[in-house]
Amino acid sequence: MNKPLIASLGLAALVASGQTLAVERITAVHAFPPSLIYTQSFLEFVDKVNERGEGVVQINVRGGPEVIGLSEQPDAVRNGVVDMAYTAASFYAGTVPERDAMVASNTNAIYARENGGIDLLNQIHQDKMGVYYLGWFDSGVSYNLYTINEPRLDSEGNLSVSGMTLRSNPVYDAFFQDYLGAQPISLPTTDVYSALERNVVNATGWTQIGLKDLNWDRFLNYRIDPDFFSTDMGVIVNLDSWNGLSEEAREILQEVAIEHERASTERFEVLAEEQQAELEADGMQVFRLEGEAGERFSEAAREATWERMRRQMERHPMGLEHYDELIEKFNDL
Repeated sequence: MNKPLIASLGLAALVASGQTLAVERITAVHAFPPSLIYTQSFLEFVDKVNERGEGVVQINVRGGPEVIGLSEQPDAVRNGVVDMAYTAASFYAGTVPERDAMVASNTNAIYARENGGIDLLNQIHQDKMGVYYLGWFDSGVSYNLYTINEPRLDSEGNLSVSGMTLRSNPVYDAFFQDYLGAQPISLPTTDVYSALERNVVNATGWTQIGLKDLNWDRFLNYRIDPDFFSTDMGVIVNLDSWNGLSEEAREILQEVAIEHERASTERFEVLAEEQQAELEADGMQVFRLEGEAGERFSEAAREATWERMRRQMERHPMGLEHYDELIEKFNDL
């Protein structure tokens, strides 16, 4: 073999080796088990990043709540235990109360990205939590209350919680307690199946997608309308990890995140209708709060959430900075 050829092969090997060493790797966890459609959406995002970022940046998924508990994941990102988490912002509401803008929103990530709402939330996440808010995924999906037993009304046509053992988590608490007057039982998602099975709870809130994935439909027989809230699932990245990435890696991650915001929102809008129809076809009955009672129910969910956000913001040195701006950017009505 001649010397020029040897030299060129050596250079090619060196370049290839350098490219391999230059790949930037991000560790990630997700809040829910892989069987849940929300987790599957995140894993689709990971696949998109890893395909487009080949040779530049790769996301290595360590697992879900079996690796780091879902309520511990935000702090794990904040403290650099992992670089990234796909999680509900409600799990770190005490640190970033402004996340309630997503919960109370009557719009979605497409709208909030275009009007600067997500950029504003990102800056707040950096200032208050030391994380980069990469994207609001799977947005625009509402919640309903689901019950084992037929719901009842009070004398004014409002939902009665008498006899209702209501499961909750932080996203619901203000609405369930302040408006419904319930004393709910706080349970993580992973414990709800057994709680329904043993009748520890006979009602729960959940989104309009994924009930069958969790098999809760085996026990729940009624869906209460109207719907309320909006999902607040998204991706946070440790700020030092984010700033330590190359500009090319950051651009790939952000571009794919924005694309996935739109794609997941559009897909889930259709999927919510399909899954609700499927539940009804399987025997789930719809219990609708009519007229003014329904309007009071919907308005109370929004007002309870905005008020919770206000109270929590007031306790922070930044106070109510951005409060009015968030309401404007996360509502299209």
